[in-house]
Amino acid sequence: MAVYAIGDLQGCFDELLKLLDHINFDPVVDQIWLAGDLVNRGPKSADVIRFAMDLGNETVKVVLGNHDLHLLANAAGITEHQHRMDTMDSVLCADDREQLVTWLRHQSLFHHDSQLNFSMLHAGLPPEWSVADACERAREIETVLQGDNWRDFFSHMYGNKPKVWSNKLEGWDRLRFITNCFTRLRYCYDDGRLALKFKGAPKDRPADQKPWFDMPNRASKNDRIVFGHWSTLGTGQYGNVFSLDSGAVWGEKLTAVRIDIEPYQWFSIDADPAGLPHAKNKTTIYP
Repeated sequence: MAVYAIGDLQGCFDELLKLLDHINFDPVVDQIWLAGDLVNRGPKSADVIRFAMDLGNETVKVVLGNHDLHLLANAAGITEHQHRMDTMDSVLCADDREQLVTWLRHQSLFHHDSQLNFSMLHAGLPPEWSVADACERAREIETVLQGDNWRDFFSHMYGNKPKVWSNKLEGWDRLRFITNCFTRLRYCYDDGRLALKFKGAPKDRPADQKPWFDMPNRASKNDRIVFGHWSTLGTGQYGNVFSLDSGAVWGEKLTAVRIDIEPYQWFSIDADPAGLPHAKNKTTIYP
């Protein structure tokens, strides 16, 4: 069995099929990990979800990203945070909308495979959290998203505070901090606080900020982690972490890395800018 981790799709369904053909993916024996942001900004978000649903949870492992949660917020009626570049109608106006939304909100925020000794998340981990901590914190959000009152969460999800983790955090502040780590984090301040505003490349970062994976004494530094979310970082291996977002939705590339064997193998295909509504805006740092 081959296991491939794939970066942000964002509705780029044609590119996904092209990449799977390129790696000779066999759904009978192989497995794909999708590192969040399955939807939004690209043209075929609903097709991406339907494809993952049809393959099943044994063949596809999914974690949620910020765009996935943004879609769920809109499905819950929280629309004041809409962006001019959003393209969610293929899901929100679909005849099978409820099935698509229900499937999406039942996906994980953190995936850990003890046999492969690999984990997957969309964005990052604060320096205090071990992989075991991350598994527990993810379950807190998943329990809310999968519950009957899941819509309530989205009235409180948006925002950059609190910036500091404490086991004493409670209520919406606790859930917002956890969500921001898993789905939005790129940088931390030198003192460990979350730095959520700057989204550019490390070479341009403010002097008092570091990529989350470069934080000293990071509890997860010995764990292998694949993540997406960060197209300005680009793809590559940084110690034990693997960055996968190569900007497919901006008309650049879609990338996979095979993680079940060493040396790890990287694969990319070119996206087709003609089919992507925002390819001309690829220099934009999206939220």
